[in-house]
Amino acid sequence: MELVLTEKSINSKKRWKAGALLFMLTLSLVVAAYTFLVLKHDPSLVNLAERLLPMSFEHPLGTDHLGRDVLTRLLLGSQLTVGYGLLALLVAVVIGVPFGVWAGFKGGFIDRIFMRIADGFLSFPDTIVAIVLSGLLGAGIENLLLAIIVVKWVNYARLVRSTVLNERQKDYIMIARINGLRTGRMMTKHLFPHIIGNVLVLASLDLGKIILLISSLSYIGLGAQPPAPEWGAMLNDARPHFQSNPSLMIYPGIMIVFVVLLSNLLGDYLRDKFDVKKEVEK
Repeated sequence: MELVLTEKSINSKKRWKAGALLFMLTLSLVVAAYTFLVLKHDPSLVNLAERLLPMSFEHPLGTDHLGRDVLTRLLLGSQLTVGYGLLALLVAVVIGVPFGVWAGFKGGFIDRIFMRIADGFLSFPDTIVAIVLSGLLGAGIENLLLAIIVVKWVNYARLVRSTVLNERQKDYIMIARINGLRTGRMMTKHLFPHIIGNVLVLASLDLGKIILLISSLSYIGLGAQPPAPEWGAMLNDARPHFQSNPSLMIYPGIMIVFVVLLSNLLGDYLRDKFDVKKEVEK
């Protein structure tokens, strides 16, 4: 009886995650469609005659201190914040996965060098390393993305390396080697199916962290620069007007929370689907 109840609770939890994820993805698609089909305002056009207007039909969320439409800047800002986050994540995965496969499968000198590099990066929090690199490279979204890629690729290489080391010791890999299966064929047929699930889960969870990094560093002036409608930069622009118009800071904050929550829900769903636990948690 307890086993049946446990299975039902697990299944209901999975259905809840899938339903919440589907709802949030649908809402995101509707918002994106609204952005491209309906919005007609220029997100960078300054109009001081219409500064700090309240909600209206023409400006559903009002205007900011320079007369720019807040809703337009919020929705177009998703292309910058989320788009840059996805770009940094993709480059980190493209660099880290092949390196992790090579280090785990070949071992030797390359593997030892990689482990020393990984130990150096893992000695400090990602945020601290990103701030230091961004400060050294200079303010700007390009330098911020480069700093995030430098910080994040090691995580994927380390994850893939541990997965490959774990799988290469198993009997089916030994049998494949005895049968003369080529290394490339062995990787694509036997190793990549184990790697993909782990990488997808880590990437979905990492997307929220990267978006937080972009927003927070843009907030302190190390990321996107005005007048770019990036959410962190919008928070910084609205800071002097928080007491008179707190909504100018609340709206970008809600968007950041929404996307990070969506990323975490997606990561939990993929973790349950691929049954990934130990490798991603390490």
